[in-house]
Amino acid sequence: MGSTQAAPVLVYGAYGHTGRFVVRELLDRGLTPILSGRDADKLRALAAGLPGPAGLEVRAASADDPASLDRALHGAGAVINCAGPFAATAAPVIEAALRARIPYLDVAAEVEAVSDTFTRFADRAREAGVVVVPAMAFYGGLGDLLATAALGDATAADEVHIAYALSSWHPTAGTRGSGQVSRSRREGRRLVYANGRLGHRGDAAPTGEWSFPAPIGDRAVVGEFTTADSVTIPRHLSAPDIHTFMTLDAVKDVLAPDAAPPAPVDERGRSAQTFLVDVTVRAGGIRRRAVVRGQDIYAVSAPLVVEAAHQILGGAVKAAGVVAPGEIFDAHAFLRSLAPHHLSYELGEPGTGAEGAGTSRR
Repeated sequence: MGSTQAAPVLVYGAYGHTGRFVVRELLDRGLTPILSGRDADKLRALAAGLPGPAGLEVRAASADDPASLDRALHGAGAVINCAGPFAATAAPVIEAALRARIPYLDVAAEVEAVSDTFTRFADRAREAGVVVVPAMAFYGGLGDLLATAALGDATAADEVHIAYALSSWHPTAGTRGSGQVSRSRREGRRLVYANGRLGHRGDAAPTGEWSFPAPIGDRAVVGEFTTADSVTIPRHLSAPDIHTFMTLDAVKDVLAPDAAPPAPVDERGRSAQTFLVDVTVRAGGIRRRAVVRGQDIYAVSAPLVVEAAHQILGGAVKAAGVVAPGEIFDAHAFLRSLAPHHLSYELGEPGTGAEGAGTSRR
């Protein structure tokens, strides 16, 4: 794949909460976004309010109108899909990207939608010579990169633990909508990655305590809080069990029917929410830990997906097909490239036994 880094990047769902962060990140990096989505008026309003060069191109398109998507993608170097629910938008936009033969990336957190992308498009994207990267965001891409970095040169782990500590979780309208779609598809059950596959469970999720790095320390968590990294990690790493945890207070926040959406507190529009993602892997008798800290899980998805697009368009990635982030990027270098402006990143030295690893106690 040659370098097409100067080509504009179409952002589908540009006026959504995460889409706005992605557009700003592209502009900050000197890349040209094309603003796309269903509502032309919202696109024009977004373009008028953006800093930097005037006259950003606006291309209205609907996921249920293939011809409009083809017109929108014409001349673009890549497309970043930020429009959920991704169960409805991912497939049509990927189809359009395959017709245009340009890279596709999205910020999907819907586990089923991400799994569908791998299942449905793996062969076709590879045959077309197009790279497709789903879940290149806080849920999916980040955990995958951390697990890959923690394993180093190894490609197999006996266990992977991913623990999320969120100071709060004010869900966006998109999060609520995607959650409703996922719950409907699961018929009220939970998804769990165990024994080498995703399966459903109908019992109550386990609770316990996770020892996060200082200054957070021991926190009550909900176990089996499966996110999109339980789809991306097994695509390139052998891991029979992926254990996932979310701080209990954050789960209560996101499930509260009256939870307010994120409120901006700085000039970039980020909320006050802080996060810590603690990933530990065990391979044989060796344990290793990788940790990131940052602000606003929606905002940090922008540098994650834009850095991925930047590397793909710059010719640094020689791949085709549906791929996981840790499969095609140098995970350690990728995470370091986002520090210190977007997140802090620490990779622990290998230890034996429980050294360097969080623990969960029921």
